[in-house]
Amino acid sequence: MLVIGVASFGGPEALAVHEVPDPHPGPGEVRIRVRAAAVSPTDTMLRAGGLPLGERRPPYVPGMDAAGTVDEVGEGSAWRVGDAVMAIALPRGEHGGAYAELLVAPDDSVARIPASTDFATASTLPMNGLTALQILEELDLQPEQTLAVTGAAGTLGNYVVELAKHQGLTVVADAADRDLELVESLGADHVVARGDDVAERIREFFPEGVDALVDAAVLNEKAAPAVRDGGRFATVRHWDGNPGRGITVHRISVPREYRSGHKLELLRRWVEEGVLTLRVADVLPAAEATEAHRRLEAGGVRGRLVLRF
Repeated sequence: MLVIGVASFGGPEALAVHEVPDPHPGPGEVRIRVRAAAVSPTDTMLRAGGLPLGERRPPYVPGMDAAGTVDEVGEGSAWRVGDAVMAIALPRGEHGGAYAELLVAPDDSVARIPASTDFATASTLPMNGLTALQILEELDLQPEQTLAVTGAAGTLGNYVVELAKHQGLTVVADAADRDLELVESLGADHVVARGDDVAERIREFFPEGVDALVDAAVLNEKAAPAVRDGGRFATVRHWDGNPGRGITVHRISVPREYRSGHKLELLRRWVEEGVLTLRVADVLPAAEATEAHRRLEAGGVRGRLVLRF
C-alpha cells in the first residue's frame, strides 16, 4: 500500500509517498480502506520531529483521523466488509497513522460515519471530538457553571463550545474579528477578542473568574488568570505550569480515548441531531499533503483540511 510520511523529520517538503507492505487485521480488528484523512496540528508536529515515536521505524506516518470502508475483518470482528466507518488512529501506536491507503484498527476505535455525511466530513470528527469529550468529562462541570474557551474558532474549540452548550454550561469564547460570526454561531453566551490579554476580557464578564477554562489556543499562563480561585484549567499541550490559587490543571491526552468507540458513536449521534457541526476547509489529493501542511501552518484555516485517498 501507499502511505504519506517522512523518512526524516523536517518541513512540509519532507512529506513523500512511500510504499509499505499491506497490513492485515488480527482478532477483533478491521482493515479500513481509507478514503479521507483529516490534517491537524498534531500531524505537523510529528512531521517536524516534535513527538516521541518510541520504537517505530520510518517512514513515520501522521494522521489521527480516518474515514473509509471496511475491506477486511479479523476473527470475531463485529464489523462487516463494506461498512462506512470513521476511526481514530495513533501514529505512535502499533498500527501507525491515518495518511495511508489501508489502516488497521481495533473494533472499539471505530464507529459508523454520521448519516448523510461524506467521508471527508466524517474524518474531521474522531480525534478532536474525542478530545472535546475528554475535556468536559475531566472538568466535570454542572449546568449553568461557567466555561471559557480560547482558540474557539479552531476545530477543537468549535466542538468544545457546542458540547458545553449542549450540557447547559455558560460559555465565554474568544474570537478574532474575522471569526466573530463563526464563534457566535456555535452558541457561545459571550464572545471576547482573542489575544494575550484574553483573561482580562473574560474577567470583564466574570469578575471573580470562570469555573473552568479550556486552553485550545495554548496561551498557558496568559489564560490562567481568567479562572477563579479553586477552578479548573484544561491544557491540550501538557502545560506543566502551576497557576496557583488552588486551580487544578487537567492535562488532556486523546490517545487515552483510542478504544472509545462508544464515545465515537455518541459523537456520531450528536452530529446527526445537529448538536455538533462538522466543517471542512478544503479537500486535497493525498499526494498534495505537503501543500495541506503548508496551509495549516500558515494559519487562518477554519474547518479541517482533508486528504483524499
